Amino acid sequence: MNETNSVSEVQAALISRFTYIDYGVFALMLLLSAAIGIFYGCFGNKMNDTKEFLMAGKSMTTFPVAMSLIASFMSAITLLGTPSEVYSNGFVYWLIGFSYPLVMPAAAYLYLPVFWDLQVTSAYEYLEVRFNRYVRMLGSLIFIIQMCLYMAIVVYAPALALSQVTGINVYLSVSLICFVCMFYTTLGGMKAVLWTDALQVGIMYLVMVFIIIKGAVDQGGFLTVWEAGTRGNRTSVIDWDPNPTARHTFWTLLIGGYFTWITIYGVNQAQVQRYMCVQERSMAIKALWINMIGLFFLMIICAFGGLVIYAKYETCDPLKSKLVSTPDQLLPLFVMDTLGEWKGIPGLFVAGIFSGALSTVSSGMNSLAAITLEDFIRGVWFPDMSESTATRTSKILSLFFGLLTFALAALSIFGMVGGPLVWCLQPWHGAFIGTLFGLGFTFWIGVGFQVAKFQKKIPSTKLPVNMYGCEAANISFIETVPTIPILENDYEDSVLLSFYQVSYLWYSAIGVFSVIIIGMLVSLVTGLQDVRKLNPKALSPLIHWIKPILPEGDLIGTEFDGEEEKGLKSEKQQASVGNLNFGFTDNSVAVKKNGHIENEEQSSRL
Repeated sequence: MNETNSVSEVQAALISRFTYIDYGVFALMLLLSAAIGIFYGCFGNKMNDTKEFLMAGKSMTTFPVAMSLIASFMSAITLLGTPSEVYSNGFVYWLIGFSYPLVMPAAAYLYLPVFWDLQVTSAYEYLEVRFNRYVRMLGSLIFIIQMCLYMAIVVYAPALALSQVTGINVYLSVSLICFVCMFYTTLGGMKAVLWTDALQVGIMYLVMVFIIIKGAVDQGGFLTVWEAGTRGNRTSVIDWDPNPTARHTFWTLLIGGYFTWITIYGVNQAQVQRYMCVQERSMAIKALWINMIGLFFLMIICAFGGLVIYAKYETCDPLKSKLVSTPDQLLPLFVMDTLGEWKGIPGLFVAGIFSGALSTVSSGMNSLAAITLEDFIRGVWFPDMSESTATRTSKILSLFFGLLTFALAALSIFGMVGGPLVWCLQPWHGAFIGTLFGLGFTFWIGVGFQVAKFQKKIPSTKLPVNMYGCEAANISFIETVPTIPILENDYEDSVLLSFYQVSYLWYSAIGVFSVIIIGMLVSLVTGLQDVRKLNPKALSPLIHWIKPILPEGDLIGTEFDGEEEKGLKSEKQQASVGNLNFGFTDNSVAVKKNGHIENEEQSSRL
């Protein structure tokens, strides 16, 4: 029997286990999600204004928001990718969970109070209060591009991974996910998104816990799984190596993980919008703490799942034997191989994986609609748009971004884009130019890494696997010895390669510090901001705590005109593209009107 026939027969046998019962379970999950949209769209409070549609009427409680915070970025890619990461590179990845106790308090007590006091719909309204409209538009545009690409990955990548192992047509699954998302997000608004997230998180937990426990028991118990991982050098629980090029170490996962996650929980529109949906700020803080526990628990489950998969295939690696073609197909293969004979369980697994996709895409669609409406349509072009028109527009935008997801290719960009959006204390021109530099710098590193990896100039970090058990498993294959190119010393030792080898978890940190350093240098050239005219509400509580020890800290905000913030002045800058001023003008005072922020110029044009 040759390799192709042997592998094809095994794959066909696994695919045949996915029956109409499994399709029914998967369809039930989609119907339940759609039913929630119908309930809130037809029987709940009518979506007559943007506050109701985009912010759930600010009537939500802690539980659904906490569940939605977990669901928003614990996507299908995470559920499939974390086990494959541990399978390939070891259990040390679990240490990223220790960054969560740093991220959540920072988000709750340093970032959330600013957004709450300003009562924003778009997180990037803050940028106009703190800097000016141009910085706000830049931040919004970056988020729109980032989120559109990410939504495409979240839908297409798991659909592709599941198609080979379960036989589900990739285009069918992509279509179902996107259209169900568009249906309940557009019909039921933010309330439907939050409650479907809660449902989908429950399905994700149920599926992952059941699969890992059943898989571990089948291998002889949790101790047996750990022993198998130890034989494969995959049970290292900590690595103190300070080298930033090491893929996963204590420092990379703790510090790099903090900067990666704070860009999501601190300033990301999808999360900030959820904070603003609750009745009281204390509810949002409680939701963040609940989210931290749930996130850590789900991450540990997924990480241990990687060891369970390794224990199952310890002697016959599915990638080398060509049973699967990519690492993210390992978990679907494991489920079909181990639980495929249990009718309905593969369908429940697919429902769990696509629950992660649904929750992320629905969150993205709603947040993108809010950003586009508030920061561009009402914030720039049509400031006097009525509430009824704005609500209809936001629904159309939700549909548009759902349809746009079909057309986009996969690109891993969160670390490269998120970092530069964490802002610092400096004038707007420093923030603007610093952000552009931070984006360019992190993209240069990320793209350079991919090019160098493609050219085989960066060694693989994957741990060795075994193949001696494939014959016992009735899988014949042709093992090839990979050709390892000789690295040129002048390139291998170059500074460029050192940059390209930096762990992906440092990308956000690099972006943050790039913005701060370049922004400050630009500010020294163009002129420092007068701290006396700063809006105190636009500063993190941390700045207020340490004001006594800051140079001129006691002067911060002393000349800020609060009357202008309340909108008591009659002369306001018109929100139109034609009036945008790209001169280096310090616009530090802002008022909110008709859903957008308007600046009062505090200095003359240069």
